[in-house]
Amino acid sequence: MAPITASRALGLPIGELSRLSGVNIETIRYYERIKLLAAPRRTEGGHRLYGRDDVRILAFIRRARELGFNLVEIRALLDLGGPGKASCGDVRKIATRHLHDIRAKMSDLGKLERLLSRTVARCTGKTAPDCPVLDVLDTARTPRPRGRSGIRPS
Repeated sequence: MAPITASRALGLPIGELSRLSGVNIETIRYYERIKLLAAPRRTEGGHRLYGRDDVRILAFIRRARELGFNLVEIRALLDLGGPGKASCGDVRKIATRHLHDIRAKMSDLGKLERLLSRTVARCTGKTAPDCPVLDVLDTARTPRPRGRSGIRPS
């Protein structure tokens, strides 16, 4: 069991922790199970009690998730010492990798948008046998030769 420190002594129940941090109760329990959040002290009746650091860590995790960091990246950030303690250089390395991933996803989404836009533009909205959107979505449809863009020509 974690020692009772000034930060753990607050004694917030899980519902209050959820309200203060903006993190769902089941998500808090999940973060405890995967050890992203330290196990809290418990009352004699088994109820979890949390402190100010737990609120801060959960808010940090929530915000990192909003920015698209995955749990592995968040764990790495927390392992560096957590909010207010980590080396900026180490954090920068993780954030730079994440930024690269975001830019790659944006590029992929741009390609997807162009493909779907061209496909929808070719769709007359009339008969299903000649629907370019269905041709792109349903690989089991009668295959027709594809152009360089991956869209079957009309």
